[in-house]
Amino acid sequence: MSSTNYNVSKPKSMSRAKGWTAEVENLFRFQQAGYRDELEYIQVKQGALVEKWPQTGYVKKLQRRDNTFYYYSRKRECLEREVNKVKVYAY
Repeated sequence: MSSTNYNVSKPKSMSRAKGWTAEVENLFRFQQAGYRDELEYIQVKQGALVEKWPQTGYVKKLQRRDNTFYYYSRKRECLEREVNKVKVYAY
């Protein structure tokens, strides 16, 4: 457990995504890389900035916990059949 100045908050609840949105797209990308969401990514990577595509706002590149990278397209990657697998956390 690393000690950081960031608020290490745990989610209060979790639900599944019902339909595709830009938020669900980004959550899909974080979860594919092994993180709950952007908050957990920033906590684990100690304040690392999240690179996003300027045209769409989707996550462009994430570093996994084993220090390898995931690179994402500027187009939608979360297929309709995968939407219900995305976890949406409430804090």
